[in-house]
Amino acid sequence: MDVRSCAHPRRACEPFPSELDPAAPSTSSCTSSSSSSSSSGVPAAQPSLPWARFSSWLECVCVVTFDLELGQAMELVYPSDFRLTEKEKTSICYLSFPDSYSGCLGDTQFSFRLRQSGGQRSPPPPDDGDYARRAPVTLQREPAHYFGYVYFRQVKDSSVKRGYFQKSLVLVSRLPFLNLFQSLLSLIAPEYFDKLVPCLEAVCNEIDQWPSPDPGRTLNLPVMGVVMQVPCPSPSVPLQNLLPAPVVLPSVHELDLFRCFQPVLIHVQMLWELMLLGEPIVVMAPSPTISSETVLALTSCLAPLKFCCDYRPYFTIHDSEFKEYTTRTQAPPNVVLGVTNPFFIKALQHWPHILRVGEPRLSGDLPKQVKVKKPTKLKTLDTKPGLYTAYKTFLHKDKALIKRLLKGIQRKRPSEVQSALLRRHLLELTQSFIFPLEHYMASLMPLQRAITPWKNPPQIRPFRQEDFMRTLEQAGPQLTCVLKGDWLGLYRRFFKSPNFDGWYRHRHREMTQKLEALHLEVICEANILAWMKDKSEVEIVDLVLKLREKLARARCHHLPVKEETLQRVGLYIETIIGSLPEDLQAVLHHH
Repeated sequence: MDVRSCAHPRRACEPFPSELDPAAPSTSSCTSSSSSSSSSGVPAAQPSLPWARFSSWLECVCVVTFDLELGQAMELVYPSDFRLTEKEKTSICYLSFPDSYSGCLGDTQFSFRLRQSGGQRSPPPPDDGDYARRAPVTLQREPAHYFGYVYFRQVKDSSVKRGYFQKSLVLVSRLPFLNLFQSLLSLIAPEYFDKLVPCLEAVCNEIDQWPSPDPGRTLNLPVMGVVMQVPCPSPSVPLQNLLPAPVVLPSVHELDLFRCFQPVLIHVQMLWELMLLGEPIVVMAPSPTISSETVLALTSCLAPLKFCCDYRPYFTIHDSEFKEYTTRTQAPPNVVLGVTNPFFIKALQHWPHILRVGEPRLSGDLPKQVKVKKPTKLKTLDTKPGLYTAYKTFLHKDKALIKRLLKGIQRKRPSEVQSALLRRHLLELTQSFIFPLEHYMASLMPLQRAITPWKNPPQIRPFRQEDFMRTLEQAGPQLTCVLKGDWLGLYRRFFKSPNFDGWYRHRHREMTQKLEALHLEVICEANILAWMKDKSEVEIVDLVLKLREKLARARCHHLPVKEETLQRVGLYIETIIGSLPEDLQAVLHHH
């Protein structure tokens, strides 16, 4: 059992476990919250488990500092009873500081993604099943990875032996909510670093009062005297215009796509294909900020399709996967790596696609575009920015889009408008690619009339790649996309990628659940008493057990079934049991 589920939440007035002086003067923004009151000052109802609401947003908060003898060291994990393995703590320490080559002075924000490494896991938050059912696939919680959102400060400080104050505040979560958590950090980290008041605990208590993530609703999230207003997207609800608030975020997760892709605008099509096919890519950048933003921009460009390969927005030579990724005895894994250390130019020279980006620099009005170069040219440490690959695209370039975006730069069109244009183009491209797959997959679903109450529902027919390819002439991407090229070749390569496997498994699971739901509805419409007339007790008991199992599955897996249908199944079970001899009734009631 996880310690958090049986420990009591620490109150804001209790000692704070850090090097800070508890007597330090506190500010109004930090004293305005306590665990016993909500943002309105009204006592809040405690959730059933301590930290239950907190854990539906964050796993924990870490503070990483630089120790002269140890190097990066974990100064604090809060809540203090959250369990990270030693391996995870070490990884978080290294991933929370920019590489020494980055030379980041001042404040820097970036993010990383970390593979979970054993140890006892905390149970999922109470809302997990409901959230998973209603959230888009691209915003699901990660069951086997943590996201780390970092605010790093490095400033000169003569009172420190090394001459510099170096510390990172890290939010650890399973949710890919980049915008929300980076905005949250920009509010709380300066307060924590500058005033050195024990406000982390107060902030965590405030987060523990937040409503759970609720797809399709705009949430008001109070923290340190500010309300963050943020829409939590659902697959069917578009982002709406928001009311003015002190901090309004356009979304919980979306990056400024245009800013991230500025140096590679003319290669967006190629990068989209490489991501679609799950190809191994290294992004070499001058700082963790540019590295993590570029990797996340790449993985998000397939939306609404989920990117099913591994990706590491910021990766260092200290990482536990370092040997696995740098070995030349096997092909590189399907992963997108973001790195800053020039050592990786040599260590990852055998990778098929390397994107080297420099500091954002404008050449006149237009951003300097990186060139596509042969991988063999990637040899020296002073390698120039470029896309080093031998890949040939299946689809032709969309020159009209590039022209429009470059004209937008000349006309000083706002970055958010440029991002919207780019996002819409990538969305339409992905939808054009996925629509024929969805159309064919839907044809594999059994007919509704084939579902009968007293037999198991029929199976979904198998996905046959050649049958699918034959549908493309009538229902291919050419119906919705103007781009020409070898679409068939692209589909054939896609079938070999983890993204196809991930998409197919997800759709197959959804369709199986839909079949189960339809089966329950058919059972509800059937005349059970008529069916029972010529059945033996063994057959009737068997039906009771099967219906109970179906009901439990429907509730446990949040199947798309109306509550009234579930209640009717429950009544059916009671009716059937009531028709049996009393001794059998007693056995079934206790079963």
